[in-house]
Amino acid sequence: MAAKVSIVVCGAAGRMGRRIIALAQDQADVEVVAAVEAGGNEALGRDAGELARIPSLGISVSDDYAAAAQPGTVTLDFTAPDASMANLETAAANGAAIVVGTSGLSAEQRRRAEELGARMPTMLAANMSIGVNVLSGLVARAAAQLGLDFDCEIVELHHRLKADAPSGTALALAEAAAEAKGLDAGSDLVLAREGMVGRRSRDEIGVVALRGGDAPGEHTVMFIGKGERLELTHRALSRDCLASGALQAARWLSGKPAGLYRMADLLDG
Repeated sequence: MAAKVSIVVCGAAGRMGRRIIALAQDQADVEVVAAVEAGGNEALGRDAGELARIPSLGISVSDDYAAAAQPGTVTLDFTAPDASMANLETAAANGAAIVVGTSGLSAEQRRRAEELGARMPTMLAANMSIGVNVLSGLVARAAAQLGLDFDCEIVELHHRLKADAPSGTALALAEAAAEAKGLDAGSDLVLAREGMVGRRSRDEIGVVALRGGDAPGEHTVMFIGKGERLELTHRALSRDCLASGALQAARWLSGKPAGLYRMADLLDG
């Protein structure tokens, strides 16, 4: 029997961290070996299992990520941009594999993350859902085939507590569409619209962010042509799709050589 994949959960007290810990308990091939939170977090010292509302794991939540990030482990990081960057630096120094699912990284942070990702097995993903990553491929294909005759607009909905807007997933979908259309996701992206904005150009990709309630995440990509509209939608019914995808990513990344990987690599086998 193959050895279990040893998982370190950063952001263990967060919504995603707790679900990853809970779902990992039911998987025969993965094992949570450490749970990490920021210094001063009220969860420090608590049992990670009890925090996730499962039986005790005998693992106390710690703020010492450096001690946990060891070669042979895979970190699942769902924290905040600055914390994720610090964890990437530590993982690179220690040679530990890491999956970062944190959204809201700045362009500068993303460049640094990609630099660090070459030093150890690293996966950066705007969204860990398998369905969303399949959606990204469908969006690219549709955008390439429909071309500039179909306008591309993206609408996303998330819970009221989400701090960044638009979502990293919406931006990743916009990038997929832009690349397939031969556009620049940086200059051709339009974030919502207000006032007398003038006529829409053929080169625009519009993104609108909605916030409310406890919605885990919904993304709809519309391709709007003359007399017809194609819509591609993914709805997360719970965070379990994200947590399950993260665990699948950890399994896949374990034992890989150093390098920067994407969820598309996982889907391609």
